[in-house]
Amino acid sequence: FQEGAPRELEEISVLHRPDELWDQVRPGDSLRIGATTVKVTAVGEVANQNLASLGHAVIKFNGLTAPELPGDLCVERRDIPPVEPGTSIEIIRREATV
Repeated sequence: FQEGAPRELEEISVLHRPDELWDQVRPGDSLRIGATTVKVTAVGEVANQNLASLGHAVIKFNGLTAPELPGDLCVERRDIPPVEPGTSIEIIRREATV
């Protein structure tokens, strides 16, 4: 969640300072957490809306190509990288192919 989330969610969330969203997240984009980069494999039907309006994302490192829930953002299967204060989290748009 972005900063300012309800107090009861602070203990189970990574709070962040939101940046401007330039586009929607799509399969094929990349997610970078610190030094780790993984490919986005699926995006639920409300995941982009939640990210834009709440600064909220449910990131699942499960490699699924179809999300289980509408708010899921699925990425390649792997161990979840550590997230500590100051860790950068960035979504990198896939370059268009001609």
